[in-house]
Formats: sequence, structure tokens, C-alpha cells
Amino acid sequence: MSQRTQGQPMVIMGDDSQRVKDKDAQEYNISAAKAVGEAVKSTLGPKGMDKMLVTSMGDVTITNDGVTILTEMDIDNPTAEMIVEVAETQEDEAGDGTTTAVATAGELLKNAEDLIEQEIHPMAVIKGFTLASDHAREEVDDISEGVDPEDSELLQSVAETSMTGKGAELDKDVLADLVVRAIQGVTVDADDGSHVVDLANLNIETQTGRSAGESELLSGAAIDKDPVNDEMPETVEDADVLLLNEAIEVEETDVDTQVSIDSPDQLQQFLDQEEDQLREKVDSIAATGANAVFCQKGIDDLAQHYLAKEGILAVRRTKSSDVGFLQNVLEASVVDDIDSVTEADLGTGTISRDDEGELFYVEGEDAHGATLLIRGSTDHVVDELERGIQDAIDVVATTVSDGRVLAGGGAIEVEVARRLRDFADSVSGREQLAVEAFADSLELVPRVLAENAGLDSIDTLVDLRAAHEAGDTRAGLDVESGDVQDTFDAGVIETAQAKEQAIASAAEAANLVLKIDDIISAGDLSTEGDGDDGAGGMGGMGGMGGMGGAM
Repeated sequence: MSQRTQGQPMVIMGDDSQRVKDKDAQEYNISAAKAVGEAVKSTLGPKGMDKMLVTSMGDVTITNDGVTILTEMDIDNPTAEMIVEVAETQEDEAGDGTTTAVATAGELLKNAEDLIEQEIHPMAVIKGFTLASDHAREEVDDISEGVDPEDSELLQSVAETSMTGKGAELDKDVLADLVVRAIQGVTVDADDGSHVVDLANLNIETQTGRSAGESELLSGAAIDKDPVNDEMPETVEDADVLLLNEAIEVEETDVDTQVSIDSPDQLQQFLDQEEDQLREKVDSIAATGANAVFCQKGIDDLAQHYLAKEGILAVRRTKSSDVGFLQNVLEASVVDDIDSVTEADLGTGTISRDDEGELFYVEGEDAHGATLLIRGSTDHVVDELERGIQDAIDVVATTVSDGRVLAGGGAIEVEVARRLRDFADSVSGREQLAVEAFADSLELVPRVLAENAGLDSIDTLVDLRAAHEAGDTRAGLDVESGDVQDTFDAGVIETAQAKEQAIASAAEAANLVLKIDDIISAGDLSTEGDGDDGAGGMGGMGGMGGMGGAM
């Protein structure tokens, strides 16, 4: 890039730099964003398909969870990465609706592209999208219905809706019930009358080799570890538990040293000294009254022997997350120095072993915390179940704290779109067209639900619009029969906060992309995706070459 000064060119960018301007930049960005939306669109809804993601190391993930797909894909495109952030934000804020948010963002940009081709300025489109987003969220709040956090049946419907299509179909009744009971168990009433869900007191543990229907909710923690010594007890009724973040091993020097030994007696002295160190550590633990130790680090073989002789149950290499959860369950302190441990650092509870001898069940005296033990036949099944149940936990927790729900199955999108079109009549200027385009974009959800279920999307949308024009705000799609019905009464229920967040995130991402009219690459960033397929066509700006391979 250069400018002329008094007839002489002045170079202000290097030879390797690349620049894409104006409509070319907008087309490039929109193409990249649409490609991300297309990548996850087929996973939407109960009949959505799964993706197989294979890493360069050969690890396989099979899922239809939107945020998992997008974070695992090898995306090498700055605009596409911005859209991935939409999914991550949606996951963090609402726990579900990631596919909806990303697909809607892609559809907004697709419709915005049509408006730009009609010579409508991007800033007019952005203003219209902002007006539409704000009004849409107001309408979502108006349409939403209140929920009683004690209404287990309704909360179970919310959980089942979230899990549907995520590998939990056959046992969703059992799993949804576990999720609801788990959330209700960690919900407390705040002073202002609101309900606060303390997810720090809820842990998820997985176990393979059994069916998903055998999953259970445990009071306390489940630790997938074995005792370090076979002579140790596996059950401790009145457990005084020490949580330790220090190895029970001989202390090593900070520097390498060499010691000359002249006789076997000297060698024995060194060995005796190490043995004395370990004995002192075990004595310090026993002196506190601890009869169970969960250690995050290693335990020397000799120390294991001494602990067993003292009748102390010891577990080594305990995950830091498990130790943190045990801290809540037992009301204990995590000790970093054995020499400073006191009786006050210990937690009290009960420790038992499961029937298969694979897990320790640890329950605090006042039952602080619970563990959702998810079982499945294989690792891949368990992983997908865990993702689905984690989403359900987040959604039910959001529902309890937020207190608002909506009819699912595309009902809310069609109703909000209808109201947006009415709102567009009050908007002056070209922004009115952007508001109408926003309404059209929201209807992507029912259209894709129909497509993924093998139904005619046009007929479905016509029927849904007719039902909503007739005043049925809960009319949504039954993907099993293809009929339009009251999805709220049918148990297809979503949380209002997730829907509001999806609308806001999609609109903000679309506006961010539309506002870019110049892309400057500081150097040669070319990748494999040098073709002219839209998303990866600007070779020097990065491509999405890894996406095809990942999918």
C-alpha cells in the first residue's frame, strides 16, 4: 500500500501485507460467518445429526453439541473465530442455545448481504438490527411465563428439552429427574426472595460399563480412586478427613549433590534418616486424629505401609477438582504443609465403597454437596451424555434463578418474528427493511427443525405463521408427527434467558462483522484454504481448511 507525496510514492505497508476493502471485505466476512453457521445447522433440534471430530492425534469426538463442535474444529479464519465466540458466550451465560445463536448470526448476515446488494448502507442495517434485537428481547420477556422452582414436573420438561437429541433419548426421563433433584438440592433462598443455585456444590462423575439408566444422584462426593495399600480400610464410618496438597515422600534438595560413602553403615544411616522423615510425616498426620487422607500428590511406599499400620485410609493423586469439591462436602481445609496441620483442618463425614469397588462415596455430616454419577456403556457414550447433562444442569439452574420459561419447537421464534414485522411498520427509513430481515432470520429455527426432521420447511413455516396469526402464541413444531401443536403443553419448554441471550449474541456478532470494511493482514498468513470457496478464499487472511477434515 502506498500514498503519493509531492509526486513520490510513500510506502506505508510491507510487501507481504494484504488488504481487502469495502464490498470485498464485507463479502469475505459474511461468507466466513455463514460457513460457521452452516457447519452446525444440521445439528439443531431433536432430529439433528451428529458430527465426528477427529484430532491430529487421532482422538475421536462424536457430538451434536454446538459449542463442542466449534471449539474442536480447526478454524483458521479471524471472522469465523468471532462467530465461535458467540457460541462460547452463549454457553457461559445460558448453558444452551449455542447452535441457535450461531446459526441465527449466520442467517442475519446472509439477509444483511441481500440488503447491502440493494445499496442499503451497512450502518442502516446495523441500526435496524439493533432496534430489532432490543424489541425482540422485550417481546420474549412479554411472552415468557413464570415458573415455580418447586415445580419439578415443569423443570423436568425443561431438562428433557435441553437433553433431547444429545444421546440421552432412551433414558431422558431418568436423567432429567436426576438433574432436577440435583439442582433443587443445591438451591438456596436469598434474602431478597430470589433463588440462588450454588453449582459449586454439585459435581459430575462418570463411569463406563453400565447403562445410562443406572445413573444416580449421590449425597456427597464420588472419588474414582483406590486405596494406596491393600491393608487399608475401605469404609470409615466416623471419618476425620485430611485434604493434603503435599507429597508424603522424602523431601528432595533444591540442588544436585554428591555424597561419598565409605561403609555400609553410612549408607544405612542415610536410609534410616529417610525412613525417619516419612515416619515423622505419618506421625504428624496421626496426631491430628485423621483416619482418612486424600492427597493430591504422591505417597511413598514406606509411608503407605506406616499409614496402613495406623489404620488410616489414604488415596494419592486425587484430582485438584475433586479435592476442591471434598473441601465443600466435608467443610475441611486443604493443607499445604504437613508440619502445620491441626485438628481444625480436618473434615468429618462417612466414607464407603461402591459395590464394584471402583469409587469412594464421601458424605459430609451436613450433606454439603451432591454428585451426579453418569453411567454409560462406552467412553464415547459417556462423554456425549455428560455434555448433554451439563447443558441440562445449566439450563435448569438458569430457569430456577431467572424464573421464566417459553414454549419451544420454534414457537417463540415465529411469534417474535410476527411481532417484529408489526414493529417494523413504526420504524422509518431503510432501517425498516433491516428489522424485517431480522424477523425473517429468526424463522431460521423452525425451518431448520423441519428440515432436520425430514419435513417440508416451507409448509411447516406457513402452518406455524397461520397458527400464530390466529393468536396461538405457543404453536410450535412437533418433529415426530410434523404437526403444529401447543409445544408448552407437550413438554417442549425452553428458558427465556437462553433465548434472549441467543438473540442478543447473534445480533451483536452480525453488527460487528457488518461494521468492518477493511481487512489488513500484517504479513503472509496463507494456509491450506487458498481456494475460492468463500470462507477460505482469501488465502492470506486465513481459511477454514481444517473444518472439512474435522467434520
